[in-house]
Amino acid sequence: MKIGIFFGGPSREREISFAGGRTVYDNLDKALFEAVPVFVDSSGNFILLDWHFIYKGTIRDFYPPTAALPRTERPWQVYLESLGHLSLDEQDRIISEVGRRVQPQELRELMNFAFLALHGPGGEDGAIQGLLEWYGIPYSGSGILPSAFGINKVAQKQLLKALHRPTPDFRVIGTEDWDAADPQATLDYLVRELGLPLVFKAPRQGSSIGISILREANLAQFQAAVERSLFRKTVTRHEWLALTDDKKIQWLQQLVDIRDGIGLPVVLDELSVVGSSLSVNDDLTTDNQQQTTNFLYHPEALLAALNERLQTAESVLLTNVDGEAQVLVESFVQGREFSCIVVEDPNGQPLALPPTEIVKGEEMFDYRSKYLPGLSRKITPIDLPEADIQRIREACEEMFTTFGFQVYARLDGFISPDGQLFLNDPNTTSGMLPASFFFHQAAEIGLNPSQFLTFLIRTSLAARRRGGMQPVRLAGLLAQLDAAVAARASEVRTRTKVAVIMGGYSSERHISVESGRNIFEKLSSSVKYEPVPVFLTGNSDEFRLYVLPINVMLKDNADDIREKVEHMEAGHGLHPILERIRQEAHEITRTFAGQLTAQPRRVSFTELADMVDEVFIALHGRPGEDGALQRELEKFRLPYNGSGVDSSSVTINKFETNRRLREAGLRVAEHRMASRLEWAADAESFYQSLETQFPYPFIAKPADDGCSSAVKKIKTRPELEAFTRLIFRNQEDLMPAEATTLSLGFKEEFPQKDAFLVETLISRDGAAHFLEVTGGLLTHYGPEGELQIEVFEASEALATGEVLSLEEKFLAGEGQNITPARYAPEPQERQRISEEVKQELRRVAEILNIQGYARIDAFVRVRDNGAVEVLIIEVNSLPGMTPATCIFHQTALAGYTPYQFIDQILEFGKQRSERQIVA
Repeated sequence: MKIGIFFGGPSREREISFAGGRTVYDNLDKALFEAVPVFVDSSGNFILLDWHFIYKGTIRDFYPPTAALPRTERPWQVYLESLGHLSLDEQDRIISEVGRRVQPQELRELMNFAFLALHGPGGEDGAIQGLLEWYGIPYSGSGILPSAFGINKVAQKQLLKALHRPTPDFRVIGTEDWDAADPQATLDYLVRELGLPLVFKAPRQGSSIGISILREANLAQFQAAVERSLFRKTVTRHEWLALTDDKKIQWLQQLVDIRDGIGLPVVLDELSVVGSSLSVNDDLTTDNQQQTTNFLYHPEALLAALNERLQTAESVLLTNVDGEAQVLVESFVQGREFSCIVVEDPNGQPLALPPTEIVKGEEMFDYRSKYLPGLSRKITPIDLPEADIQRIREACEEMFTTFGFQVYARLDGFISPDGQLFLNDPNTTSGMLPASFFFHQAAEIGLNPSQFLTFLIRTSLAARRRGGMQPVRLAGLLAQLDAAVAARASEVRTRTKVAVIMGGYSSERHISVESGRNIFEKLSSSVKYEPVPVFLTGNSDEFRLYVLPINVMLKDNADDIREKVEHMEAGHGLHPILERIRQEAHEITRTFAGQLTAQPRRVSFTELADMVDEVFIALHGRPGEDGALQRELEKFRLPYNGSGVDSSSVTINKFETNRRLREAGLRVAEHRMASRLEWAADAESFYQSLETQFPYPFIAKPADDGCSSAVKKIKTRPELEAFTRLIFRNQEDLMPAEATTLSLGFKEEFPQKDAFLVETLISRDGAAHFLEVTGGLLTHYGPEGELQIEVFEASEALATGEVLSLEEKFLAGEGQNITPARYAPEPQERQRISEEVKQELRRVAEILNIQGYARIDAFVRVRDNGAVEVLIIEVNSLPGMTPATCIFHQTALAGYTPYQFIDQILEFGKQRSERQIVA
């Protein structure tokens, strides 16, 4: 069957939709389905997307393409709407660079079924569902009416109230009422009616976008909360002129962000003026107010407008042209928050999967906490008595039926300390990232992502047929799919067993799990490999290996997996509610999973060697990249990915790597190690020694960790002291004062070490062009057995802060990676510089004897005379393999899909092992 995957879209959740669409594309069972990627841009155009672009980190990395962007002073990354009004011909020219436009009437020829990974308005509101109904194309999820209802939080609240179902009390503020009302009187009214705290929501948004909590009756905070939900922003002359030029850029970048800010385009209204300095276009009113309206599409234009208008106007109001018309204000519910996926069983009846408790470190489960691993915890099932969990499930099943949802939905709610249930914010499309609730809860009944997607496609076909869509044709499709699923289950296929080792105990453990899951999912949907998820924990003296069932592998992060493993090892059996749900889901799992999940099982290296044919190490830092695990695997002649023992033991150490590269004539930063012993002996001499050798600002970082862990630009003595005390601390927790000095983010990892690396800050140094790049490589054996190194086009990494953050590297929709790097505007000159950079990266690989694959980070200076200087920062022998990592952007340019790249890595490891055995 041809499955059209619709992803992207016009909503503020388009980046999560883009990442979710990629998850579906990768996880569709290749033996059953052919994926047809239909990217929907922010103007609603359908684009049959070239597969290379599916693996970009963000939409803005490829669309609109660089050639379509206007020349600006700063390298803004923008969406299509920032190009202003475009004719159809102009849109077609842009579309042709990434794929081809598809007219709605063509869709039926391209696909048998539409899988909707779209979110928010345009995706969950019935609009796309109505179009597909018109053309007779079966689609996933709920139909038109329940979708339209599911996106409207106000309508949901009104129905729940009418049905006397418990839901937080609420009021609705319309824009007209808000503009005419006295803000203080409105605040007093809401506090009187609903109490404090107050929760503010944008009624037609998901992913916690446009949500605020007001804990005290503060008028300024209240007005800001309302504006946040309406996607407005009042900017005063005083606050704008107080910002430096750099701070204005940072402020503006946050303002135009479609998730945290108000986005673009905006309408600018001047609210008041100073004196009588008015332009000829001003509309004067009796109170000397004006309402001159301007549409602004691009950040550069908005920056210029603010600089101009706020010279005279006391304040301006910016309003997103697609903002909300209402604000939903709710009373705050004190309780434990949960989320529950409900699916239809084969008989069309709702079946609630085990509800997940969301344990947050902050008061709000915001966009960052939802999608960045390690920031919040998902506990499945929620830690409550079995009777209470069953009450939650029954309430969710009842809401699913009441709202007329079909196929699946995600229902959120709270359970108060006195046991009262509050359900709110049902979603007819759940986030589809690899570790989202969607796959996380399905794994508890034994379905991996590939199997769950097959189940949803089959269930959606049945729902559309039940709804009257072309019953004869859909009956044929159902029979065809059922036969294919049965044949797939009964096939006896010898597949290569690959242990995917993930986790570890370093600060990079959560990203390692993300990498391992991605590798597992790419291999599990193939016809060649059978992946076996293996979790590594313990310490440097003893590696403990556990074979994981799918439900444990899809826990939220490495710490959750470790706790679950330890829980099982302590003799605790399966939760009774999971036993019950698995029995209820037996008909589903029997057809689509084949067998129920097992418990985590500890294995020795000897047992592992008997179980699998080869190993994919998805660990980062220590252990994994240091050669210790590789040494163990070689004892059992198990092929593995990446470099060998000797090379890994060098590249894990940034100081030793730099030393060897400098000796070989390559450019690296001046560097030295700073030890705990030296600091403990005489702290003042320690600081002075560093300050003498490295003028501020300089870089301080661990010598053997990656993923931007504790990489800091040190600008002052207090920052140096804070960094030193944190990295040399004896306690597990961070010290609050030092964390504040270094502006550490919530739950930011900061390892404990006995030494750290100090480097000079690499700067432009007068170069005409200066950029940070990251380049991937892959090795092969040539016809004569010689090692060949294929270096890919490097990506240009754009950091919004002082160094690349964890979010910019790994959070869907964050980060700016331009592939290939923009070394020069002219194609011929760009390619010349690129070849020089690739030659330097190849030399690094040769000097360090890198094998398999790797990622090398560097700075590049291009001088006025065209001379190219490459300064190496670090080498990663087992680079991150998360879905959006830029190494997949690079391999796509070279013609490798992510699966083909992984296959090449595994094949090289097998060939190397065979050569070693012969030798």
